[in-house]
Amino acid sequence: MARKDHTVSGFAQYKALLAKDVRQELRTREMLVSMGVYALLVLTVYGAALAQVGDRLQVVSFAGGLLWALIVFTSMLGLNRSFAHETESGCLEGILLAPMDRALIFLAKATSNLIFLAAVEVVVVPLFFVFFLSGAELAATTPLIVLPLAVGTVGVAGVGTLLSTMTINTRGKDVLLAILFIPVVFPLLYACVSATSTAFLGVEGTMATFWTSCAIAGCYDVIMIAAAWGLYEFVVSA
Repeated sequence: MARKDHTVSGFAQYKALLAKDVRQELRTREMLVSMGVYALLVLTVYGAALAQVGDRLQVVSFAGGLLWALIVFTSMLGLNRSFAHETESGCLEGILLAPMDRALIFLAKATSNLIFLAAVEVVVVPLFFVFFLSGAELAATTPLIVLPLAVGTVGVAGVGTLLSTMTINTRGKDVLLAILFIPVVFPLLYACVSATSTAFLGVEGTMATFWTSCAIAGCYDVIMIAAAWGLYEFVVSA
């Protein structure tokens, strides 16, 4: 009689971990609600700060920076909560005892963080347009902001997952994550702000800057996520 192979494939383990995170979030909605409320509060602060700006064109000129500041600070709030369930219930120790590649834990957690952050962006970005850009004459290239938003969100989720893992058992992890996250993600943030601002303004002859910035952001994603993949076993086991 042939012996059955009970080895679980890496893809099946990845799906199980991802499904666990998604089910947990759909049941509690802790990350989605907290990030959504925080984003709305930031938009309110933006509204108060820009209440005296009469010329909408002035807002368009720095709308890319405002939008990415909103995304980055909102994402940090979610990343701080990404391992809350695992640490509070002792689930992480159980996962580490399972015979699986530790990098799969990173991949599943980064994917779930990406899904949750993207879900918040789907709501927040249109609200940003309604609140601050509804009366402005936007360039025809404005829809291109989807590309830097997608590339930037992938990088934020990947790098943020690694750094949140490093800080889960530290004192003052909220502050420590911000101290680590902002400098590490700055090259990505700079490139995405440049690409987003260029798409908003649509000035003739500047689209080369848009594509160059997107390429830089894409290279950052590849390098940093590959590094996180390779280092995650040491980070999560420390």
